[in-house]
Amino acid sequence: MANPRTFSIRTFGCQMNEHDAERLAGLLVADGLVAAPEGADADVVVFNTCTIRENADLKLYSALGHLKAEKLRRPDMQIAVGGCMAQKDRGQILERAGWVDVVFGTHNLAEAPALLRRSRVEGPLVDVWDAPDPEASRDMAPALYAVRDVAWSAWMTIQTGCDNTCAYCIVPAVRGREISRPLEDLVAEATMLAGQGVTEITVLGQNVNSYGRDITGRRPLFAQLLRELGAVEGIERIRFTSPHPKDLRPETIEAMAETPAVCPQLHLPMQSGSNRVLAAMRRGYRIERYLERLAAARATVPDLAVTTDLIVGFPGETDAEFDETLAAVAAAEFDSAYTFIFSPREGTRAADMSADFVADDVVKERFARLKDVLDRSTLRRHEARVGIREEVLVEGPSKRNPAMFSGRTRQGKLTHFAPGDVAPRPGSLVEVDVTYGAPYYLRGDLVSVLRAPRHRTRLAVASA
Repeated sequence: MANPRTFSIRTFGCQMNEHDAERLAGLLVADGLVAAPEGADADVVVFNTCTIRENADLKLYSALGHLKAEKLRRPDMQIAVGGCMAQKDRGQILERAGWVDVVFGTHNLAEAPALLRRSRVEGPLVDVWDAPDPEASRDMAPALYAVRDVAWSAWMTIQTGCDNTCAYCIVPAVRGREISRPLEDLVAEATMLAGQGVTEITVLGQNVNSYGRDITGRRPLFAQLLRELGAVEGIERIRFTSPHPKDLRPETIEAMAETPAVCPQLHLPMQSGSNRVLAAMRRGYRIERYLERLAAARATVPDLAVTTDLIVGFPGETDAEFDETLAAVAAAEFDSAYTFIFSPREGTRAADMSADFVADDVVKERFARLKDVLDRSTLRRHEARVGIREEVLVEGPSKRNPAMFSGRTRQGKLTHFAPGDVAPRPGSLVEVDVTYGAPYYLRGDLVSVLRAPRHRTRLAVASA
């Protein structure tokens, strides 16, 4: 009997793409393939792409270029490109990389195994679907075939697409309109995951705050979802990303405060501290309103950690407007932030603002100044954790220092600690006394193991 074909998935981009990779791995396993051992040549290489920033294009085509010689050496090897860039560029991928076998989009990920089989007979295939029928798409069950790389923690997609019109964002074009999954399906999925030993769920959506609005016609169901997921036995931690500030409703904040399983962690993208820039971005809120909602969340949810997204150099941003961003960021006192230099994406409103693009040297100088403000804020907030006993979900040995172990607090803070006489297994819950705070992590001493892992032995997914 012939050995089964092997696969490797290389993922670029956001958590949604990471979860799509888990789903794709499960579909390939169900189709008879097996994950290639780490470092081994795979029979099928799938690129799960992102298109949010320009360097994502460069990374993809650089990686494809490196595989060209390998494809010539092993013609039976298959290369597939899926995800957001495939959805946007479609036929252009084969024009630039003719050795690719299959191109599929964000809406027909489940077709990938069949397309790979067909391409072995028919040759290169491009099969990218446009936006799906909403009612049909509500029946998707993305976790049923997922092969997770981490057994104690799982992603859960609650909606696809986005109904917002942010000027810099390509997501609505490549993911389509918002489509929410039925609430009862999500609770059933969480129950299934808990039965497998998963104790932490991260809820995913382009705008989780608006979850369910397309089902009810008006009222979002996100607060109700948080409460019902929090009632699932075995689920100890619930996180979510990303909410939109304009849709952060009081009932969501109340659900966070009143549901013990929901972690005191809020990712709230600010993007800019200038009202004129926010209007040009089409964000739908003023900075004063943003800071009011942030203050309300902190007043309601004890010990809340807040992270954010910020864009530097949006077209037309002046020095004075960037100073407004620095002032707003300093006032917000974030725990950490994801900072991005504006990158024009074809098909967005901002890409047509080329006459107002900010010079590269100005953007780089602003980026460095923003980092200084953020680092001061994150250091203060982390130093304030010294002396606190934290509950840490163990991830395993530290990547940089195998003598130390790492995990995450309920606030999502990376924490390093010495394992003691008996190293806790990944997925364990431990107590750690924090002894040191740095801008990007905490360090402490292990106090006790609260519980052992509950998950089953995981099946590894090869990835790059």
